[in-house]
Amino acid sequence: MSRKKNISVHNKSDKPDNIVTKENEIIEQCLKIESQLPPFMKDFFLYLKNGVALTTRLAYSEDVLFFCKYLVSHTELTDADHTTLIKIETFQQMTAKDINRYLGDFCSRYSIEKEESIKIMENHNRALARKKSSLAVLFKFLYRDGLIKQNISDGLNPIRLPKPQPDAIKRLEIDEVARMIDCVDLGEAFTEKEKTYWQKTKLRDKAILMLFLTYGLRLSELEQLNISSFNFNRGEFKIYRKRGKETAMPINRTCETVIKEYMANERPQSSALDEEHKDALFLSLQRKRMTTRAIRNMVKKYTALVLDTTAKNGYSPHKLRATAATSLIQQGFSIYDVQNLLDHDDVTTTQLYAAHKKDVKRQIVKNFEWLD
Repeated sequence: MSRKKNISVHNKSDKPDNIVTKENEIIEQCLKIESQLPPFMKDFFLYLKNGVALTTRLAYSEDVLFFCKYLVSHTELTDADHTTLIKIETFQQMTAKDINRYLGDFCSRYSIEKEESIKIMENHNRALARKKSSLAVLFKFLYRDGLIKQNISDGLNPIRLPKPQPDAIKRLEIDEVARMIDCVDLGEAFTEKEKTYWQKTKLRDKAILMLFLTYGLRLSELEQLNISSFNFNRGEFKIYRKRGKETAMPINRTCETVIKEYMANERPQSSALDEEHKDALFLSLQRKRMTTRAIRNMVKKYTALVLDTTAKNGYSPHKLRATAATSLIQQGFSIYDVQNLLDHDDVTTTQLYAAHKKDVKRQIVKNFEWLD
């Protein structure tokens, strides 16, 4: 059994090594998937490499591989016994009806059989829409490159997605945020056994929650933060957003205070850490950079306390992003300023939060009385 080789980073970009390493892991996943797909798709992979975000490239590649496995195992469209052996002729003979059947009949509900179990997979419309989008991009590319004679993506059935409703936005109310911060500060909601762990992580957890609540950071943006990301003399810190955009964020007094308290009183000294984690801001008790999964579970734990539910049903970091957006708008900041802070591609996304005002229906009815 071969040993896994250590990976070192020779980094000449402005990105921190941890981000470059993370991106390399995604690239390796993409290459592994691409090696399982037919050779005629090589130029399509090149298009994905240069034309879309890295995570989108991975998602599209996974969807195309899933489709090719379906062709081999569940159809008579190809006589190939492996996805790499599928010929372009299979795609040339395919019609929109074949794709619609795949999306409507197979993808909506299928099973994964293992040695001792069978797992039933149910896909809702949002997941189906992504699979449809991945195949539409593939067929458009093959048509553009002259590998197939018609663009069958035009004949794909529409997949209806529910229009986002402001009332359906899940977020914490102002008083719930206050109670959550009290939970972190006091630990009164925990059992004696849980308090042992809380005592060791309360400053870290408070700093994480305040960053989420103040800036509406994405989970990946927070996980990537380093000590070197912060320049307290300038009053700012650096984050890397979707598609590798580097952004300097001003730091307010609250966040500066909680981060400095964590670094001074709880975070292990960098000299006591492995080289890989010396610069990581938020560390686990194992003295390693916190994973996105660990951060998500921590947020769910604290939000569950104020929502009076189980940790499994607590709010995710994305709900804290919604909390930050709605709170900022209710404080009077313009939707365009909030759009810029949260890095929304489309202002209509921000407008959803602007429409979500507490007790707005009650206020309307209260001020519209027919009788004195």
